Amino acid sequence: MSMTKEHAEQYKDKPAVVCCRATKGTVITAAELEDPGIFPDLEESGLITITPETLTVGEVIGATLTRDVDGLTSLTAAMLDGVTKKAEAAPAPVAAAAPAAAAPVAAACCGGVLHIKADSVTGLDLTIPLGGFGGAVPAEFAAAAVAGEAAPACRMDDEVVSTLEKRFFNVKEVKLGAKTAFEDGVLTLRKGAEKDAMKAYPLIKKMAVDIITPDKRHVHTETIMDVVPVATKVEGDLGAGVTNTLGKVVFVLTGVDEAGTQVHEFGSSDGFMDETIIFGRPGCPDQDDIIVRVHCVLQRLTGMERRGPMAAHGACDHIIQEVRDVIRGLEASKADDVVKTDYVRRHGRPRVLLVKEIMGQGAMHDNIILPMEPAGVLGGRPNVDLGNVPLVLNVNEVRDGGIHALCCIGPASKEMTRHYFREPMVELLANDPEINLVGVAFVGSPQVNDEKTFVSRRLGAMADTMDIAGCIVTTEGFGNNHIDFASHIEQMGSRGIKVVGVSYCAYQGQLVVGNKYTDAMVELNKDAGGFESERLGENTLTAPEAKRALAMLKNKLAGVAIAAPESKWNQAVIDANNKLVG
Repeated sequence: MSMTKEHAEQYKDKPAVVCCRATKGTVITAAELEDPGIFPDLEESGLITITPETLTVGEVIGATLTRDVDGLTSLTAAMLDGVTKKAEAAPAPVAAAAPAAAAPVAAACCGGVLHIKADSVTGLDLTIPLGGFGGAVPAEFAAAAVAGEAAPACRMDDEVVSTLEKRFFNVKEVKLGAKTAFEDGVLTLRKGAEKDAMKAYPLIKKMAVDIITPDKRHVHTETIMDVVPVATKVEGDLGAGVTNTLGKVVFVLTGVDEAGTQVHEFGSSDGFMDETIIFGRPGCPDQDDIIVRVHCVLQRLTGMERRGPMAAHGACDHIIQEVRDVIRGLEASKADDVVKTDYVRRHGRPRVLLVKEIMGQGAMHDNIILPMEPAGVLGGRPNVDLGNVPLVLNVNEVRDGGIHALCCIGPASKEMTRHYFREPMVELLANDPEINLVGVAFVGSPQVNDEKTFVSRRLGAMADTMDIAGCIVTTEGFGNNHIDFASHIEQMGSRGIKVVGVSYCAYQGQLVVGNKYTDAMVELNKDAGGFESERLGENTLTAPEAKRALAMLKNKLAGVAIAAPESKWNQAVIDANNKLVG
């Protein structure tokens, strides 16, 4: 596969190999050269041989072949006339003596770079990255430095926009009873609540609620559609004020249709619960959680229609709402823990956007954005109905359950509703004092290519208005949505924004599309074979990958080159990288 001029410039220091047979007298251009990106595979298969005598792409462009050569031949000086030799590095010039008169010192920091020029010191002209970041100095600071004037004041403070207070009330026991109640750590669920839920959602033909304690995990389960935390607003809107939350308990939604077909799309997590869940993942139950399992049997053949899974989620939420109504009035003094999180603007630090690509292909691929209650369903807007266009939430709106996950993709890479409630990437970026997280953009992955292009371009246009320096793009699942994923990265990179991608790829989900901006990628796979393991949460984003993504982004912001990956997936390399930042 031959290269373009742009590729040739990018790979000017890579070995030069002709892609096809070329005859004597041919002037070498990018079109005659093979793409170095595929060299590792070609070398492994024995189709090409790179030797110390092989010239680089930059050296052979414009040279003329002196003989006929077959395809996939490495080019050497003996085959060419007019080879461009690499220039020797010139010695650094000696700084001239400075004038005797001293000039004022001008310093600029808001652009991420400190520039100091002090003429009273011979030859001193330093440019020092602040906090490891590079970046352009604003015009007013640069002008002041050139004119020898004092720079204007630079704002370098943290502005608290709003505060979210989560009060946690731990659950010691869950039981069924005459009415829903919570007292002294005991949660009672009303018997018959499922019958009322079925009336509200007639596509549900059967429904059952049971309790699974930590010591009784070896029970069979149908495929897990969602893991939902229990929380309710006490004061303020979603993302601010006070939220009461139950600790040590989660609701787990499972489902089949009347024919017994699992409600899933790519892989099912049915089996024994202790074998099909990776406990402790951000979106999964924790080891010491009590599980309230809500099982739904959908009308025959509706499991793969949009209305079927939506009915199951709605029916489960109907039961959870009774609990929310009870815990809303709990006294603050009885909370087991209180966690306050601030939505902060960190002025003077590089502006960073987190882009989370979510499923939006219809049917089972949907999410609810900004419901009335944390992690709820009612009042929210499905991203499919919104056309999958990017929607920005502030950090506390995400923390407060601003996303309810409806989609039923492969369980190993599915981000459950609980995942967004405690998303490790959001927490890491929001708490890092060296960057300014401006928001979290949720963008859907449509089915049709024209819609994919439209949505991705809207993301790029939105980024134009946000003045961001860096971006991390994450996606769940693999395959179709990787088309959008690569496009989102390109939209950012083509605007000069430093971008890092985070996805499950490994062996089974390896990228089928890419571009020159997909040069900094973080792998989420944790399965030994690199497959969709059908174990809930195994290949989802966790704290080590979040740390690696942020470290990689900081390197790019500072102008540090990212090393090229190995030609094939190697989990040992990924594990070693995670340890480096751990």
